[in-house]
Amino acid sequence: MSVYQDEITAIAALRETAGKSWNAINPEYVARMRIQNRFKTGLDIARYTAAIMRKDMAEYDADTSAYTQSLGCWHGFIGQQKLISIKKHLKTTNKRYLYLSGWMIAALRSEFGPLPDQSMHEKTAVPALIEELYTFLRQADARELGGLFRELDAARAADENAKAAAIQQQIDNYETHIVPIIADIDAGFGNAEATYLLAKKMIEAGACCIQLENQVSDEKQCGHQDGKVTVPHEDFLAKINAVRYAFLELGVDDGVIVARTDSLGAGLTKQIAVSKQPGDLGDQYNSFLDCEEISPAELKNGDVILNRNGKLLRPKRLASGLFQFRQGSGQDRVVLDCITSLQNGADLLWIETEKPHVGQIKSMVDHIREAVPNAKLVYNNSPSFNWTLNFRQQVFDDLLAEGKDVSAYDRAKLMSAEYDETELARIADEKIRTFQRDGSREAGIFHHLITLPTYHTAALSTDNLAKGYFAEEGMLAYVKNVQRQEIRQGIACVKHQNMAGSDIGDDHKEYFAGEAALKAGGKDNTMNQFH
Repeated sequence: MSVYQDEITAIAALRETAGKSWNAINPEYVARMRIQNRFKTGLDIARYTAAIMRKDMAEYDADTSAYTQSLGCWHGFIGQQKLISIKKHLKTTNKRYLYLSGWMIAALRSEFGPLPDQSMHEKTAVPALIEELYTFLRQADARELGGLFRELDAARAADENAKAAAIQQQIDNYETHIVPIIADIDAGFGNAEATYLLAKKMIEAGACCIQLENQVSDEKQCGHQDGKVTVPHEDFLAKINAVRYAFLELGVDDGVIVARTDSLGAGLTKQIAVSKQPGDLGDQYNSFLDCEEISPAELKNGDVILNRNGKLLRPKRLASGLFQFRQGSGQDRVVLDCITSLQNGADLLWIETEKPHVGQIKSMVDHIREAVPNAKLVYNNSPSFNWTLNFRQQVFDDLLAEGKDVSAYDRAKLMSAEYDETELARIADEKIRTFQRDGSREAGIFHHLITLPTYHTAALSTDNLAKGYFAEEGMLAYVKNVQRQEIRQGIACVKHQNMAGSDIGDDHKEYFAGEAALKAGGKDNTMNQFH
């Protein structure tokens, strides 16, 4: 018997036990509602999606071509549309996730208005967005399954038994829109206790994967801006432990922690690490400080002094009170950060870089894997990078190193459209196309994400619409470039009433009131123009 029929049978038996007062309850309608609402709580979602991530991580370890991908989103509708599009075009959600960006919450969801990525937004906005995303994804399930139920009823009414059986099989083997969300907790919004409390809220909303960065919480900066300040490893590890305790307390034993290091671009620290003996973790952190050797006579009031191998070292301190790391120590600090995090509870790594360069990432991952052979990355394919210029310059440098003639190009101006049809541009575009595949094969990248895609696509599409609509094109700017394309490309939201749940509501009206139901989807509904 099918899953669908099992549900109907179980509910019919339940109705019998309730007696005649439940005679109006149709077991098949209840079965439909249950199947449309498979995930009852955020913890159900977190456990389900954590298992997916663990399976995907194991498959990547066996085959690096099996990497995963996601796109960032700032609204439930945006996340829903991504998954609907994935299912429409790729027929499966396998290895496709969603990314929840703290940057986008700060810029687009804060009650303070648009904010920079500095953890100044309301931290409750993070679990609220996770819950919103899964609300929309659950509705996507309900909407799609509702369409299958309607098709099943139509096939039965027409005595098309084979078609009805095929539709029922689709229902029994239905693939949900619910996928893992990698959720950005920034630097934890406070101390380890604050991190734990917020992590719990995020997990209860459905998060199976939490990304935590090693910046100072109250000095947090966007990973692609200057002025980043890191914390000693013990502080960061306490927050990793806090997140793990949150997962375990809530019964999400497979929960995934992504440890992000900003050390490559962070030249500052707020505090000297505690060191109890030479070579311990605190001593290693301090060894990267930019220091000058001094004599006892050179000591000044307020100096902070390190004793290393019998030498007195004074770390260089800025007017802000921050201490500075040695120039060129970023990669070594990254490697130490990553090894330490993986050996102390993290599952995946995130290395924030200043450019998308497979060779640079690989050089760090190779060193990390000397200590942790199965180290894997989540990598930010960031819109903060000028991808066109970066890759054209990489190709220019490669051609120059090979002794090729590059005199036709100005390296500083390679972004120019005049180079778009050149051989150099063609090679660069191919490298961009294969960047994710190459990075996963060569540099241990398990998951590729774009943090802010819909921020930029919304701006671009709105600009194009406004440019035409408020000028000569008028309504044609919308019809030609939006609605006509929705119809021809089969974009589901062209039927926006359906997407908002109108048909689901009609189904429920029929379940609750039978023939007396007043439905919205009748012959006068203008959405019928899009059949």
